Amino acid sequence: LLNPQAYIDYNVKGFVNLLECSKKFGVKNIIYASSSSVYGLNDETPYNENQKTDFPISVYAASKKANELLAHTYAHLYQMNLIGLRFFTVYGPWTRPDMAAYIFMKAIQENKPIELFNEGKMIRDFTYVGDVVKSISLLIEKMKSENSIGNKIFNIGNHQPVYTIEFLNCIEEAMGKKAIINFKPVQAGDMLATNASCEKLFQYIGYKPETPLTTGVKEMVSWFNAYTQRN
Repeated sequence: LLNPQAYIDYNVKGFVNLLECSKKFGVKNIIYASSSSVYGLNDETPYNENQKTDFPISVYAASKKANELLAHTYAHLYQMNLIGLRFFTVYGPWTRPDMAAYIFMKAIQENKPIELFNEGKMIRDFTYVGDVVKSISLLIEKMKSENSIGNKIFNIGNHQPVYTIEFLNCIEEAMGKKAIINFKPVQAGDMLATNASCEKLFQYIGYKPETPLTTGVKEMVSWFNAYTQRN
């Protein structure tokens, strides 16, 4: 909301630059990051890849939808093979510092308040980063072996959504310390719920993310503790 132009510059212009470079140097196989946010105002869950994604509710979501459309166009025009991945709330070791997981852990560690939107009743399909890496690795091997043309879309999610306050509770338990919480109303552009169907992914590579939330959070907190001690 504060800087929409940045999302257009990075996600749209940046993606076109990638596609143009690939066209110029003969790169045919590309895996790119889309987002679960493209499902926007869809109220039928779990989300599957056949649903319409014509109603994004944030500039970020619209920019990722644009990526999918551009991928389809370039695949058609230049016989490329592209795979777009709709990631669902990825967390784990080396999580980005601007994401909720890192913000929660840092605030708990420093005894600072956490802003929790919609009373912590936002529903998210938290997906462990190790499962994401495994999915991408298998997709790379599949892509290299099949030599096809087109733009495929896959959900990458844990398909076991929970409330954000449950996610925070798991972090509290793993850190052995309670959070200071300030409840806030829903932010503009936030989806109330995300929930992935990963059947298409499973049928394609024989794998889907399944790491339990408590297991993934313990790994993330263990990394965070070691990382902050070093830094």
